[in-house]
Amino acid sequence: MHGMHGMHGSGGGGERPKASTIRAKTSGGGVEGHPRRWWALAVIDVCLLVVTMDNTILNVALPTISRQLGASGSQLQWMVDAYIVVFAGLLLTAGTLGDRLGRRRMLLAGLSVFGLASAATVFVSNPDQLIVIRGVMGLGGALLMPATLSLITNLFSEKERPRAIATWAAVSGVGMVLGPIVGGLLLESFSWNAVFLVNLPIVAVGLAGTVLLMPESRDAHPDRLDPVGAVLSIAGLATLVFGIIEAPGAGWTAPETFLRVGVGLGLLVAFGLWELHNTTPMFDIRLFARPGFGPTSFAETVAHFALVGGMFALTQYLQFVWGQRPLQAGLSMLPVAFGVVAGSMAATKLMPRIATKYLIVAGMVGISVSLALISRLTVDSPYVAFAAVLSFMSLGMGLAMAPATDAIMGAVGKARAGVGSATNDTTRELGSAMGVAVFGSIVSSGYRDALVPRLASLPGGLAGLPPGIGHAVRDSIGAAVVAVGALPGDTGATVVAAAREAFVSGMSSATLIGAAVVAVGAVIVLMWMPGRARASAGAEAESAAAESAALGAEPAVAMAVTRAGEGAAG
Repeated sequence: MHGMHGMHGSGGGGERPKASTIRAKTSGGGVEGHPRRWWALAVIDVCLLVVTMDNTILNVALPTISRQLGASGSQLQWMVDAYIVVFAGLLLTAGTLGDRLGRRRMLLAGLSVFGLASAATVFVSNPDQLIVIRGVMGLGGALLMPATLSLITNLFSEKERPRAIATWAAVSGVGMVLGPIVGGLLLESFSWNAVFLVNLPIVAVGLAGTVLLMPESRDAHPDRLDPVGAVLSIAGLATLVFGIIEAPGAGWTAPETFLRVGVGLGLLVAFGLWELHNTTPMFDIRLFARPGFGPTSFAETVAHFALVGGMFALTQYLQFVWGQRPLQAGLSMLPVAFGVVAGSMAATKLMPRIATKYLIVAGMVGISVSLALISRLTVDSPYVAFAAVLSFMSLGMGLAMAPATDAIMGAVGKARAGVGSATNDTTRELGSAMGVAVFGSIVSSGYRDALVPRLASLPGGLAGLPPGIGHAVRDSIGAAVVAVGALPGDTGATVVAAAREAFVSGMSSATLIGAAVVAVGAVIVLMWMPGRARASAGAEAESAAAESAALGAEPAVAMAVTRAGEGAAG
């Protein structure tokens, strides 16, 4: 499926790329012993770093953006979700384009778009403009992200590929660490847009390295594009997430909330039906029926729903409730990166001895228990308790996600590694989008419900505050912290204390609901997912069928091998 055309600018006859593509199809690897493969991997990791660091750097910057741009709670959520929705919606389409046009080209295009969007933040004067730019950055991320793992798959042999992918995964963890710390350092001395401008030198290194060192690869026989499927998936995700984000303001039982969520779900159902009946679908929905594919994709979604949603709430907790500066908040989140790396390493060592599904379930149980413990945090909880539960949650994340990713890639087989990679990224981003939306909405609803009784001691309560200040205090804790500066000392202190307690109450509700969701998800995975051998049988047979087809075997023979594998898997 993945071809290697050689170094950019190299010569050769017209038949050489086709022969190279056949080798990629039959072996699942690229040109073995490529002389520049490790340098190319370093470039790929730089490109990956700009995406992973940007996501976590924004979480730390949200409170500063709230103050400097006057962003509402809903606008802050959309700064995160605009990127995630565009990114998740376009991943499969971008992966298809990479197979068709060349993954190196897509990497260059994605880096260029990402860099230009980052530079455009210097012209931003209101929150809505930044939301639009974040959507454009999502486009850039979608173009480059599938190319990174696909290029690794083609550059390295079967023997070297695990080490290369482990390096790729480690860089993701490093990005999670660097994002908050670099963001905190920048916000100590510069305006909020410095957290985006820091992308520019990284993008420049990535562009130069890609041009000089990266070989091209593409699918020799790509399927047609599926624009209808792409439009339906993007529209469905955007509408659904919009409905969830706006639910606290309109009310969870309001007609407009049901309408928005219903339209979003309807569009996603239409996407699924279209893909089922399309002869060249952007994404084959039937893959989810495979024993090793559906359960692990579901686990990826649920786990990222919990982790990203929890981190969205906790970064605000650190700065608005504890009053930490951005750099302090970044350093306080370090246990997340260490826990994910440690959990992934442990899972890698345990996978040969423990069935994949039990590792995934154990990790999900750890995430669920951690969220339940986070719900017990108070306004003045010690950092030791905070760090302990955060470490435990991220340890569970690493323990679950390393085997889940391996199972997804194994279920689709080497011939369809691009589909597995795109699905892996899409399920993670879908879970992340829903996590921010759901956790943010529940925190906002809980904050507003808990704020009114906590201000009852003031004359007139919340309604007794000046109109502009009262509205700001009710909107979000970030707006409250800024607005109370205009109130007299005792009144301002009372309002801030009430806002902090109300936020913790809302966060407690969100994390308890999240804990229940992950616990139910763990039970579903335990009951749904088969053993390792059965999960991978169909994929191995499919790889054999693809190999036979690539070598010119009769179609009937290839089909018979595929059907035999499906029978073994089912």
